[in-house]
Amino acid sequence: MAKLWRLGGWVLGAWLLVVPSVWAQASLPELAELRAERRDTALYLTAQIKLELGFAIEDALLKGLAVHFVAEAEVMRDRWYWYDRKINTATRFYRLAFQPLTRRWRLNVSNEPMSGGGLAGSISQSFETLPEALDVIRRQSGWKVAEMADLDLEARQYIAYRFRLDTSQLPRPFQIAAGNQSEWALMVARQLRITPDMVR
Repeated sequence: MAKLWRLGGWVLGAWLLVVPSVWAQASLPELAELRAERRDTALYLTAQIKLELGFAIEDALLKGLAVHFVAEAEVMRDRWYWYDRKINTATRFYRLAFQPLTRRWRLNVSNEPMSGGGLAGSISQSFETLPEALDVIRRQSGWKVAEMADLDLEARQYIAYRFRLDTSQLPRPFQIAAGNQSEWALMVARQLRITPDMVR
């Protein structure tokens, strides 16, 4: 019986995602800040994102669905004769969930993918409100993206930054429904040229 209730909940949730409505739509994320700086022997990245969740995503969270975000930074070197060379990739994974019993928001952050109950290697924080939890996701700082020894200061190099809501972590019915909703297509990308001033 419990399994039937859970299945019914997922089906109802997926149905609600595709029903036409006048729910407020979330605006697409924007990068308010993206900069890199050298600290000792490594290159660190700071990103500030303008991120708001729409009604459907907040509603899914309140119904017990965990939402995953991924931030990725690839350090690349220009090559005129072939594809640009990848020097390093740094990734941060975020898992946001609402805990109905405590009425608190839980955020897990990890450098490794989180799926199912695989949260052991993540850092966990609890928050009273959703905006407090989102503030941690919005501000990505102190993020090491490359060792200075791997960079060639005479070459042209850049950081390819991407941030997105990872719908592949949603239950299958929600993945199908979310594919028809622009509200779930939260993604922003930008390239940042690495200049000598950044790495001195």
